Amino acid sequence: MVAETPAPVSIALVHFPVRNKRGETIGSAVTNLDVHDIARAARTYGVHRYYITTPYVDQQGFVGDIIGHWREGYGATYNPARKEALEIVRVVDGLQEAIGELTAAYGQRPLLVGTSAQPQDRTIAFAELGRMMTAGQPVLLIFGTAHGLAPEIMATMDAVLPPLKGGTGYNHLSVRSAVAIILDRLLGR
Repeated sequence: MVAETPAPVSIALVHFPVRNKRGETIGSAVTNLDVHDIARAARTYGVHRYYITTPYVDQQGFVGDIIGHWREGYGATYNPARKEALEIVRVVDGLQEAIGELTAAYGQRPLLVGTSAQPQDRTIAFAELGRMMTAGQPVLLIFGTAHGLAPEIMATMDAVLPPLKGGTGYNHLSVRSAVAIILDRLLGR
C-alpha cells in the first residue's frame, strides 16, 4: 500500500554542487543503484517526483538509457514493477529546474528541506515537518551525493532535517539508505 499524504512530497538527488571528503566542491557521478533503489523506495512511500540533478550531459544520457530500458525497452515487460517505480524519475540540469517544475505543478513553491550527516542551521524535527505536510505544505526533500550538499545549496534550504544517527560513532550511510530511512520516518505507517 502506498502512503498518501495531504501534501505532495518529492525528492531530489543532487550530483552538483556537492562536497568531496576534503570539503572541496565537486560534481559526482550518477550510480545505477541510486537510480533504481531510490525510485523503488520513493514509489513505495508515495513520492510524487524523484529528481536526479546533474548538469553533465553524459550522466544525463546514462540515466536516460537506464530509464528507457525499464520504461520502454525489454525491461518494461520483464519487470513491470520496476517500470512503475521509474515512472516518477526526472533528470534535470539542476535543483532550480526541479523547483520550477514543482512550483508550477503545486501552484506554490515547495518547502525546500535539506539533509546532511552533520548538524546544520535551520534544523526541523521530523515530527514538525510531518505536521506541516499534514497541513498541506508541499515538500522537496533534497539529498546530496559524495560527502553531501555544497554550502551554496545548503544556504538555499528553508529547513534541514537532523542527521540520522545509529548507536555508534560511525556515520556514513549510503544515500540510498538515508533516503529510505527518512521516507519511512516521514511517510511510513
